[in-house]
Amino acid sequence: MAIEKINFEDEKVRHDFRHTASHVMAQAIKHIWPEAKLAIGPAIENGFYYDIDLEHRFTEEDFPKIQKEMKKIVQANYPLERFELPRAEALKWAEEAGEPYKVELINDLPEDAIISFYKQGDFTDLCAGPHMPSTGYIKAFKIMSVAGAYWRGDSNRQMLQRLYATAFPSQEELDNYVNMLEEAKKRDHRKIGKEMNLFAFRDEAPGFPFYLPNGMILRNALIDFWREIHKEWGYVEISTPQIMKRTLWETSGHWDHYKENMYTTVIDEEDYAIKPMNCPGSILVYDLEPRSYRDLPLRYGELGLVHRHELSGALHGMFRVRCFTQDDAHILLAKEQIKDEVTRIAQLFDQVYNMFGMEYTIFLSTMPDDHIGSEEDWKKAEAALADAITSIGKEYTINPGDGAFYGPKLDFQLKDSLGRTWQCGTIQLDYQLPGRFNIEYTGSDGQKHTPVMIHRVVFGSIERFIGVLTEHTAGKFPLWLAPVQVKLLTVTEKFAPFAEEVKKKLEEKGLRVVLDDRNEKLGYKLREARNMRDNYICVIGEQEAENKTLSVRSSKAGELGTMTIDAFIEKLLKEIADKAN
Repeated sequence: MAIEKINFEDEKVRHDFRHTASHVMAQAIKHIWPEAKLAIGPAIENGFYYDIDLEHRFTEEDFPKIQKEMKKIVQANYPLERFELPRAEALKWAEEAGEPYKVELINDLPEDAIISFYKQGDFTDLCAGPHMPSTGYIKAFKIMSVAGAYWRGDSNRQMLQRLYATAFPSQEELDNYVNMLEEAKKRDHRKIGKEMNLFAFRDEAPGFPFYLPNGMILRNALIDFWREIHKEWGYVEISTPQIMKRTLWETSGHWDHYKENMYTTVIDEEDYAIKPMNCPGSILVYDLEPRSYRDLPLRYGELGLVHRHELSGALHGMFRVRCFTQDDAHILLAKEQIKDEVTRIAQLFDQVYNMFGMEYTIFLSTMPDDHIGSEEDWKKAEAALADAITSIGKEYTINPGDGAFYGPKLDFQLKDSLGRTWQCGTIQLDYQLPGRFNIEYTGSDGQKHTPVMIHRVVFGSIERFIGVLTEHTAGKFPLWLAPVQVKLLTVTEKFAPFAEEVKKKLEEKGLRVVLDDRNEKLGYKLREARNMRDNYICVIGEQEAENKTLSVRSSKAGELGTMTIDAFIEKLLKEIADKAN
């Protein structure tokens, strides 16, 4: 069978390719361990896995053996042949094959289900498909890891072994992916955060980050920038309470739709909740006084600390925490203002993301099954978002059924320096919440109208964005964000007085400077400064002290040679003013 070139950029092709690879791996395992019982083997985002019930415990030493057998199956280029069986015959096949998990899967299928199988050489698997035409398409693959997984995610059921793997059409693509993963390990924000003294996590507060002094500098610089750009775009900043009554959350719909993720308490014999979202607070601020069409759009910005109960297994550094500062804004506006306002927001997002050197793609998430409000309102809201984003020359992809329960949204996914994508910004259009709270404005016609609400974040949350930015830059932050902008290193303690003069002069210009005048070897101090990713390292020895100069090294550009103090300051101040990457 001839092997045709495939379009691996196509999501469906990638899925079919990796689903086929999972069958190849399962066949190889059955060749080596015929007693293995197969459960499920789906394609996933960056590869595939197969759950196996086997007395032998897989280790990394087994991976080459399995991969060698997989290569034989690929070289044989077996066609994948689909066939169907009636329920009774399908059950007979699974029982005779000694596959109890397949028996259970068949029994759980609806009575009218089509029960299909795929055969490749001497291997047959229960599967809905689809697949590649033959095993020969699976040119490059690698088993990545093994983990435990309960059958059907039920902790009361059998613990299976889950082999994770990935596959690509060429060895070059696989090598690039593996190299990217290795680089990602080096850039892990948890590792870098520890090395740079940015943040920490403790067993006493799982999922609740501790900001360390360097982390607070980074956080505050981001917040200062957030305030600066939101003032420029016409927002006013507010702050709303952390804890509010149950009745508020019932009105907003969160008590019915989000309660399992909320922390609750009782005060004066009444139920309260710690806010998981900032939006109801913004509505209460809006409702403090009568509003007119002349007030709209009314743009509230809030750096609100929210708490959400995430399962312990889902926690992941700064990417998934239980409390975080959401860089929120809630905009109350008239329906006829939606297009212009969404356009402004998209332009603000574009300005921010371009400044960090991050490309992005936009997804339009539409009505989920668990929603409030009429389908007609949802269609209007979805069309308004689509119209606004296309009017500024941007493209979007539909993400069906992934809207918030109260309205559709535009999700902005950033691409980092390794090509990975991160969900950060979002624009959510809400026809529901203002009506649930009965807020109004007086229109130009003198009549009362209900405003529309836009929920939006740029960073997503300060915590998550710090994690993304740390990995994007490998800890080498833009100078304006860097916790330590200049590290001064003395060759010996003898040069400390001059170093103190330099430090004072730099600090007078607003630069963040640390002086290391310890009686340690220069090589040791240099390694430590590099590990801390300090942006500029200046060595001060006899020649520098005599000539009143600095020997400068950049964490990004390497050795810059000798510079006068004034020239060095001028260079740094320009870099900060330009917010250069």
